[in-house]
Amino acid sequence: MNKTFEEAMEFRHACKVFDDTKKISDEDLNFILEAGRKSPSSFGMEPWKFLVITNEELKAKIRPACWDQVQVTSCSHLVLVLAAIDAVKPESGIVARKFKRRTMPQEKLDMYLGLYASHLEKTLSNDENVYSWTSKQTYLAAANMMTAAGIKGIDSCPIEGYEKEKVEEILGLDTTKYQLSVVIPFGYRLNEQSSQLREKLEDVVEFIK
Repeated sequence: MNKTFEEAMEFRHACKVFDDTKKISDEDLNFILEAGRKSPSSFGMEPWKFLVITNEELKAKIRPACWDQVQVTSCSHLVLVLAAIDAVKPESGIVARKFKRRTMPQEKLDMYLGLYASHLEKTLSNDENVYSWTSKQTYLAAANMMTAAGIKGIDSCPIEGYEKEKVEEILGLDTTKYQLSVVIPFGYRLNEQSSQLREKLEDVVEFIK
């Protein structure tokens, strides 16, 4: 039975040890990935790609480059969220294609393309800046996928502790097109989780009237 949104938020923890005997169904995995695919993004560019790894040998190769964290190999599905580089550059043609998904006259399309290039002039000036912009957006997709997993009673653990270049090399990534942003193992917890610890609402929220 699916959990409510509130229950999923309460359920979700950074799971440190997965039960490697339990596997996520194709239906539930698709539910999680769809949450990532439908996530919001700046200018609607969807600057991400999701690599889903179930090959145990490949997971074992990746694990040492992720600070040897056991979640990488004990999880059911290892999802590597990539940040787009080339696809968000106007000269790629992909930006125009995505704007064209909504029917509009040429002059309006030209206006959008001009606004995009002007607003993001510094951001698009080099790949390092592009990665800084697109990798931040991947966290919108990552958060939605982890909450979607929680709705299904599936655990996750966002991992930033990795050696980026080593993981990219293992995967044979063309880093002019995509670069690694976050590693997310998904699966089922082996142990009960401790109580969630968070600051009080009044300590993190300020109302300005």
